Amino acid sequence: MAETTLSGTTVADVLAELAELEDPKARAVNEKHGDDHGVNLGKLRALAKRLKTQQELARQLWATDDTAAKLLAILICRPKAFARDELDVMLRGARTPKVHDWLVNYVVKKNPHAEELRLDWSADPDPVVRSAGWALTTERVSRKPEGLDLAGLLDVIEAEMKDAPDRLQWAMNHCLAQIGIDHAEHRARAIAIGERLEVLKDYPTPPGCTSPFAPIWISEMVRRQHDT
Repeated sequence: MAETTLSGTTVADVLAELAELEDPKARAVNEKHGDDHGVNLGKLRALAKRLKTQQELARQLWATDDTAAKLLAILICRPKAFARDELDVMLRGARTPKVHDWLVNYVVKKNPHAEELRLDWSADPDPVVRSAGWALTTERVSRKPEGLDLAGLLDVIEAEMKDAPDRLQWAMNHCLAQIGIDHAEHRARAIAIGERLEVLKDYPTPPGCTSPFAPIWISEMVRRQHDT
């Protein structure tokens, strides 16, 4: 556990510092969202900034299976340095929502194997793994839609989103909204699917925030695009 990296920082040093940053109030808030750690994310990012990029230390921190350590590992790693199979194992071990979300967004999306993983995960029987595939698909819908069957994606969403488990449902809903926002030719159908399925229609939305209900989300983002 106390193995030293090239920088002289040990995993034990980092874990001790994370323990000092533990805040019971932060833990209580995080646990409501399924995340079992009590470190303020601003302080975690400050620690990552101080440590800078350290791939070997990142791998060692990930191996501790501590949630705060895993989040820190994501912030100090080199995303392109991971092999495809390594990322697959990491995702399947990322069972808290924040670790899962950060791993996909901060690491996998920047990795050269992202497209292979998108295709594999999108067909995985595990709905949490499949949600990562949908997150990567949403990224392509927005940034590189060439080659995607957008109408086919809407078919799948229409057939499966209503009864999908929470994490998968959120990911599919995001994809639905992104198709409607970015692709005017599919916008009316995306809005109609959202209205018919009513997924997240009653989700409590704080003042000043946009509802995740796809018809509202799509309409609001398109309005903002036209206003700029």
